[in-house]
Amino acid sequence: MKFFAFLLFFSNALFAQIEYPKDYFDPPLDIPMQLSGNFGELRPNHFHAGFDLKTMQKEGLEVHAVADGYVSRIKISTFGNGKAIYITHPNGYTSVYGHLQSANDAIEKYIKKMHYKENSFEIEMFLKPDELVVKKGQIIAFSGNTGASEGPHLHFEIRDTKTEKVINPMFFGFDKNIKDNKKPIISSVYVYPIDSKTTVNHSKRPLLLNLSLQKDGSYLSEKVVSNGNIGFGISTFDYDDVSFNKNGVFKVQSFYNGKPNFGYQFDTYSFDEMRYVNALIDYSRYKKMQQRVQKLFMKNKYGLSIIKTEENNGIFSVLPNLAAVCRIEVSDFYGNKSTVSIPIKYDLLATIIDKEPVVSNYFVKANKDCNFAKENMSVFFPSGTFYDDFDMNFDVKNDTLFLHDDTVPAHTNFTISIEDNKYSEAQKSKLFIGMIEGKKISYLPTFRKDSLFTAKSKILGQFALILDTITPKINLTKPIEGKWLSDQKNIQLTITDSLSGVKSYNGYLNGNWILFEYDNKTKKITHNFSDGIVAEGANDLKIVVIDNVGNSSTFVTQFFRSQKK
Repeated sequence: MKFFAFLLFFSNALFAQIEYPKDYFDPPLDIPMQLSGNFGELRPNHFHAGFDLKTMQKEGLEVHAVADGYVSRIKISTFGNGKAIYITHPNGYTSVYGHLQSANDAIEKYIKKMHYKENSFEIEMFLKPDELVVKKGQIIAFSGNTGASEGPHLHFEIRDTKTEKVINPMFFGFDKNIKDNKKPIISSVYVYPIDSKTTVNHSKRPLLLNLSLQKDGSYLSEKVVSNGNIGFGISTFDYDDVSFNKNGVFKVQSFYNGKPNFGYQFDTYSFDEMRYVNALIDYSRYKKMQQRVQKLFMKNKYGLSIIKTEENNGIFSVLPNLAAVCRIEVSDFYGNKSTVSIPIKYDLLATIIDKEPVVSNYFVKANKDCNFAKENMSVFFPSGTFYDDFDMNFDVKNDTLFLHDDTVPAHTNFTISIEDNKYSEAQKSKLFIGMIEGKKISYLPTFRKDSLFTAKSKILGQFALILDTITPKINLTKPIEGKWLSDQKNIQLTITDSLSGVKSYNGYLNGNWILFEYDNKTKKITHNFSDGIVAEGANDLKIVVIDNVGNSSTFVTQFFRSQKK
């Protein structure tokens, strides 16, 4: 009776849901809803915050307000969601529309006005309820491919207005717009020895388990034979009935001898929790093999709110004279479910495959501050930087800091410090701390005090002081010097910087600042003549680009344009 009560409580705690309005919001696009990405999908360094809606591989589709409300926020960025509009609704929720090509009517006019007021392409505005009121179904924008988008689509979110937590849009009735009768696919199951004393099937390393399909459609794993603490991980994904791309799953739950043990479902979470995706997955395997295995255990508990677990945090203790079965259930939002059962047996097996060797000279404890120094370089890890303790390789060779490698995830920033002892005072102003990946150098925002340079990073790897005396490059996509551009809709240039990267750019037409939109994917800046800034006849154009250490380039030219038709 006590077990039944616990089971009921645990299940309710995991699966009970808030009642969300089902018929309040309409789809944001006119075309049938198809997903190229769903809520909770595992992405680099974050969980996906909403739907990615297909737009037939096109830009320019009409985007509609999903309900009455007002535009409460507009953010134009070269990364992330690119051009994004936020609409706050009177029912306590906010809808978000990202990667837009442009806004529509009054919203676009407002955005353009703010660009010229701030003299900047990247802007963020928070509006009052009476400034830009919208009605359900109103065309607010056109779909695009801006920001970090990897192809034309509409990113769509629903957030709790007060908490700003993102919520799975499926809860708001959008499930009726998508057909899904397919079970999630469990492509692989792994067993993990939790400590150095444990052997699993003759191995001290994580092992891929063989699965066999049963007549009822479930899977049975090969037997796990162990003598200590173990955990499991799965690689899984889902298809719906109309899309060919893999989506993330909605719910994962493990049971130990029928008792709920470790589970999570993608319903709602905060942006502060996004980076915990690196704790949930086997990060090392992902970085080495690009395979995301979701771990159904925690060595050290971390703050991902969607996880519900017993005190053992998903870790099984394999004891003598005790037969056990672990069952893993994976479900989509529609209740389609796939199951795998894993028999577990205790035995003392000889180790054939030893633990994978780690080149290290230090040991880092996740819950303690750590500081390491050698020669003119040092690193400081605040408590909580990492999820688990680990053996770390730290060294300084040939003016380069070797700080382990990016197979161990960091949750928060750590600080790198480098004392310069060879550059002149003039050169010091052109120095930055860079992360080195082969031939690629990535700029880290660097603070200088006298000869000491510091920077923060969330990625382990190789770091060094980099001298950047190279000015940015500015190139026209096609010549315009002395030409009449009466039939052209825009002017386009490419701006690049080979080391520290572009920090800012500005365009001036006849001495006045003009808007150039920047596309980070192509490194192109574009001015549209529809802004109405161009003069009749001769026009003098100047572009100024500055990199992150202050190197500057200026490009000037003259062209002609007639506004007369």
